Amino acid sequence: MRPRIYYSQTQKTLMWDRWEKGETLRQIAQLFDRNHSSIQHIFAESGGIRPPRRRRAVRALSLAEREEISRGVVAGHSVRAMAVAPGRAPSTISRELRRNGGRGDYRAHHADEATWDRARRPKTCKLAQHRVLAWQVASKLRRQWSPEQIAGWLKRVHPSDASRQVSHETIYRTLYIQSRGALKKELLAHLRRTRAMRRSRHHTQKTDNHGRIVGAVSISERPATAEDRAVPGHWEGDLVFGSHNSQIATLVERQTRYVMLVKAGGKDTETVVNALIRHARRLPKELYRSLTWDRGKELAAHRRFTLATDIQVYFCDPHKPWQRGSNENTNGLLRQYLPKGLDLSGISQAQLDAIARRLNERPRKTLAYETPAERYRRCVASIS
Repeated sequence: MRPRIYYSQTQKTLMWDRWEKGETLRQIAQLFDRNHSSIQHIFAESGGIRPPRRRRAVRALSLAEREEISRGVVAGHSVRAMAVAPGRAPSTISRELRRNGGRGDYRAHHADEATWDRARRPKTCKLAQHRVLAWQVASKLRRQWSPEQIAGWLKRVHPSDASRQVSHETIYRTLYIQSRGALKKELLAHLRRTRAMRRSRHHTQKTDNHGRIVGAVSISERPATAEDRAVPGHWEGDLVFGSHNSQIATLVERQTRYVMLVKAGGKDTETVVNALIRHARRLPKELYRSLTWDRGKELAAHRRFTLATDIQVYFCDPHKPWQRGSNENTNGLLRQYLPKGLDLSGISQAQLDAIARRLNERPRKTLAYETPAERYRRCVASIS
């Protein structure tokens, strides 16, 4: 059995640097020829959030000043005399001696270490101090609101009361760092991504396999009014897959971020296009001008869709799913209600409509924390 490693501060700094670059626990542990379990506790202790670097206060006594005090004690100088050289108040020297064993036991090095250790006192977080605010945050998390949505909503509802506001970063840190004791760990299950530790944004890169679409019209030819979201009615779409070869179509309106979910009995192009045609006929023409899709083969029959609905279909460039970013973001939100591995074939259209309603009633940062439902209703009212 190999001896246990006690990692130095330098080694821990290297670990955090690699963690922030997106490396896995296994990759980082290999640097020290160890298994990932030997370093996991270092990250788990702070929920995957790098602890801030500790710094001494500008006015704190330095080690050199403490050594000067120690020499003054040995020489038998008075407190007032010892305060002259470092330019400190006599009360500062007196307090330093009193806290660190008095004249008889004072040692500069020990006093410096003891002061550093005493300074390690965690600050009570805002949610632990304001229990009503913590209850509000917890109730919104249970409704699948994101921390950023909660923070924005609180600021909108209580614009002049800072005590009833909290930043999204504080919510995340309180969830991930359980020692803060304000939000229960079970609430992590209500986040879009239910991981127990924060991961670097560089940790994973989504890959996408695209097929060739005959007659595909590039997204570069999409009208400028769709690109700048100036006019409602331009939608982005995609298929979301579940287990047992099940899937649903997701549609997001670019200006309002309004979401619609469409049940699809299969992923073949005939089934998907038929489902999209039936759905398109439920909407006013003024609110369905174009559809942007990725390069999935399920929309190979896009010409039939356009002929049946008079809605032009545009396709993203290969390997660039972020060109329909509103839809990509929505698919991530949807996974809170329909997690990966779930058989979607048993989900009815009524259930999908209920999930879409929940998504549309969540405030969005990009809408100044209004809801997509509010924006969409205004669009409908403007054309009626």
